[in-house]
Amino acid sequence: MAKSSPGIIICADGKNDIAAMLEANNYPYKTYADPLAAVQAAKKGSGILFLAGGYPAKKLSLPEQVWEIAARKKLRLYIEYPAVAKQLPVADSVLQTQLERGIITTSKMKGADSLDLIGIHNSSVIKAKSSQALLMVGKVAGFDVAQYGIADVKTYPLLFQHKYSLVATTKLSNSITGRFGPVDHLRPVWEHIFSWLDPSVQWQFKNWPLQVAPMFKTNEQLPANSTQQAMKKGVDWFYNGRFFVHPTWEALFLQRQGDGLDVAGPPLDLSLPVGDGSLGVLEGHLSRIQADGSQIYRYWMRADCNAEVAFALTTVKDPARQNNQVAANLLDYIFKHSNLRAGSRNDKSSVAYGLVGWSTTHPHVYYGDDNARVILGAMGAAAGLQDNRWNRYIAEAILANFRTTGKTGFRGPRLEDDKIVKQGLKALQEGQIINPHPHFEAWMWACYLWLYDKTGYKPLLDQAKKAIAITMEIYPDWKWTNGIQQERARMILPLAWLVRVEDTPQHRQWLATVADRLLQNLDASGAIREELGAAGAGQYGATKSNADYGKHEAPLIAKNGDEVADMLYTTNFAFFALNEAAAATNDKKYRDAVAKIADFLVRIQVQSKTHPDLDGAWFRAFDYKRWEYWASNADAGWGAWGTLTGWTQSWIVSTLAMKDQQKSLWEITKNSDIKQEALPAIQLMLKDPLPLKSSTNTPKS
Repeated sequence: MAKSSPGIIICADGKNDIAAMLEANNYPYKTYADPLAAVQAAKKGSGILFLAGGYPAKKLSLPEQVWEIAARKKLRLYIEYPAVAKQLPVADSVLQTQLERGIITTSKMKGADSLDLIGIHNSSVIKAKSSQALLMVGKVAGFDVAQYGIADVKTYPLLFQHKYSLVATTKLSNSITGRFGPVDHLRPVWEHIFSWLDPSVQWQFKNWPLQVAPMFKTNEQLPANSTQQAMKKGVDWFYNGRFFVHPTWEALFLQRQGDGLDVAGPPLDLSLPVGDGSLGVLEGHLSRIQADGSQIYRYWMRADCNAEVAFALTTVKDPARQNNQVAANLLDYIFKHSNLRAGSRNDKSSVAYGLVGWSTTHPHVYYGDDNARVILGAMGAAAGLQDNRWNRYIAEAILANFRTTGKTGFRGPRLEDDKIVKQGLKALQEGQIINPHPHFEAWMWACYLWLYDKTGYKPLLDQAKKAIAITMEIYPDWKWTNGIQQERARMILPLAWLVRVEDTPQHRQWLATVADRLLQNLDASGAIREELGAAGAGQYGATKSNADYGKHEAPLIAKNGDEVADMLYTTNFAFFALNEAAAATNDKKYRDAVAKIADFLVRIQVQSKTHPDLDGAWFRAFDYKRWEYWASNADAGWGAWGTLTGWTQSWIVSTLAMKDQQKSLWEITKNSDIKQEALPAIQLMLKDPLPLKSSTNTPKS
């Protein structure tokens, strides 16, 4: 039943988002493909929307007769992406947006405030001049408002009134397909446009059809098999997105990857065959949404993503997929068939022996954190495959990082071949670096503790304990990367595994200190709210100005209190680590937290019939108050709508599976026979003939 009988006419070719919006809210309309027919059919004083059909290649051009009839009938026109015309103050030049956003510049829109932001993503915007702009476009900092204003920003009108017309300088009607948002800022704009076109109707767009949406609503009853379905869809995403490189398009991948400095490229044709893991797995999506709603891919081959995906694959049994074989192929790719463990990394006389290269374009670069996730992913995958053929590589990777660690147990964020060869092992091992920065350091300490448990080689325990003690003594004055919550999330794993090998009151207290503080930000929905750390301690702190927006890595929030969860840096790793803490301590508060986070992650997994390469993914950002994918997109590489086959997707899928099976990574790897490979590696790499544990410090499995 129609709410009213407005005389709204849409002039457009074929399907369009405005028609979908009106239908979703039960408003009638008429459609004409020919502009002349539209104005001839319109009643005096009624409204017509002229939509840009050939966008962005073709601008909207109206015949002179259309203008004449519209003026005579005093029609109210909405015109978008127009060509140069004597009736409109628009130019021929076009701005191609990436980081620019729409900015509401009026207080006359009901439900919106001046300086509210609208994400218009990769749009084409005609440059125009107007003193009556309702929306402007410009590159401004802020979470959902232009926090520093727009006085110092080059802006152009995005929507303005000119006589009897509302003019949009981009295809604003592409709001649904182009995934503009947030909805609560976009809805008032369209309600204002329609109210201007037909003031006789009280326009309300309560229903907003989305092509990319969370799997479940915040209070929706979850099906009994929702966790298993999320795991399956999470693994299917690797295949559906064609992230496994196939020989038939390997050359295309290599071309788009280039030298690794600019790995952004068009989405893959989803009719292409999907690989079997023997040529690796791509990184994921860049946080750049195109006009058709598709996302730019990141064509990069990273060691960490390959190992993490291998682990995720082994946790989900699917008769229709050869998950185990693909996982084994990914591990072989890392350690045997790529350059990631080749060259100096496979030369027993080299300081770099045993390390794993960051990526195939930067094999000479070693982040301890990335190596740790290679190790942990390989450990989990090997256990799931019940195959010990990668044990030597896992042991050597741990020991390679261990022997390039300083006396204090810290390595610093990054090492490179030239630097470590020049310094030599002795200088590295005698270094006195103090780096209380869990994002870069903590998970390698967990690897040391794990190998100590399997071998009894006590220096591994001693180094880990030394660094952990220093870090906890300094707490909470840690360095932080994109937020302090991610540092807490990273620190939980080594603290949980320290309880595994030495269950003391102090070690349990350290774990509680960090985990309890992280969980203070646990929302009732299961979301973990992001938080900025102490000013001056952040490597990538809050964006300081409009000019700073998009220039480097950045948080998803503008200020503490912004209700956003981060699935790339915090929630994903906290979920995994808290599951390890729950298993290590049997503490109900950790188990309850894991259950709440799992519920949240199942709900916010992406569903999309329109974009199969997004269906089943998790984006980096989620605004849990709006229940929408929204945040500041200031991060230069891994923004709000980015996906990652490793970091994000893999740890969420793996931990959902372990929670479902009531297992932890420590438990599924407890029977590892890596000692057989590790002891010779200790003698070779550390020149230590006595890899024995102290009889008074027997590790606890």
